[in-house]
Amino acid sequence: MKITPTRARELARHLGGEIVGDADTMITGIAPIEQAGSGDLSFIAQARFLDQLDQTAAAAVLVAANFTLTPGRRPALIRVANPYFAFIEIIKKYLPNPQSAPGIDPSAHVSPHARLGEGVTIGPHATIEAGCEIGAAVQIGAGCYLGRGAKIGSGSTLFPHVCIAHEVIIGRNVIVQFGSVIGSDGFGYVKHEGRHHKIPHLGTVVIEDEVEIGANCTIDRGTFGETRIQRGAKLDNLIHLAHNVTVGENTVIAAQTGVSGSTKIGRDVTIAGQVGFVGHIDIGDHTMFGAQAGVTKSIPANTVVSGYPARDHAQARREEAAIRRLPELLKRVKALERLLAADGKLQLSEDSPKEEMAG
Repeated sequence: MKITPTRARELARHLGGEIVGDADTMITGIAPIEQAGSGDLSFIAQARFLDQLDQTAAAAVLVAANFTLTPGRRPALIRVANPYFAFIEIIKKYLPNPQSAPGIDPSAHVSPHARLGEGVTIGPHATIEAGCEIGAAVQIGAGCYLGRGAKIGSGSTLFPHVCIAHEVIIGRNVIVQFGSVIGSDGFGYVKHEGRHHKIPHLGTVVIEDEVEIGANCTIDRGTFGETRIQRGAKLDNLIHLAHNVTVGENTVIAAQTGVSGSTKIGRDVTIAGQVGFVGHIDIGDHTMFGAQAGVTKSIPANTVVSGYPARDHAQARREEAAIRRLPELLKRVKALERLLAADGKLQLSEDSPKEEMAG
């Protein structure tokens, strides 16, 4: 991937790093270490990949600050505190910006009663209802829908076909990927005289600053209060948050996770893919959940759990290891039963399966 041509010393200065080697090396692109070619900048984030410096054709490589130079290394090295983060910083600064120029596409429908900040971009066939407030430099993709009274903070980006329902509040520098729906009604019904009657959902959704929401996520509005995603949280694709859920600051949630209504998830929580949470529970700060965990009760802070039902991760692994041994243990039990029966020390039950007795 090409970037604006830049000398290695300029990259090091931007990152606050130390350069080892030819500071005048010209960088014209970025690539993973195993794919990098002449002129590319790459990075090594883990010590186990350092041997790839011998094979790479990269012009320069970002490495950890404590990396010790070995004689004969060809690429220029830029020592930084976090090579992966530094690589992302270079992408953001030097990669050409693909975003559309500010302006409103002629096919978009923007209510005259909506308020737009400076530098807003609205793509083809988007709809902006009355009472919407859109901050400066917001990008709204093709086919997006913003319901009446929705608010979008400055610097946020809505990719095509995002739906933001009425009265939903989106903070600054939020990213919502393709096809997500924020603020739909929750799944709530009262059964009366044999029929399910819909519960009105009169609340809203609040997305705080610097949150990212992946593609095709669905986030329900509160029944009366609010569903809230706090600052810096990151959601993968295909995630469902039910009504009145709270997701804490800097929490990360992987794809296909579902959270039932009124569950409160703390800050700095890590949730792997396909985790399911029942409703009305509290999840403590700094907890971690293994893939496909089934969370049926509140989990205290600083806990690592997995399995179904979700339990201490180390305990779950021991139980799974024991289960894998069950076929072997069953054979051993049968063999012992046959030996004891042959010695007359065991009377096999009449309802024992014939195939087990036959061995």
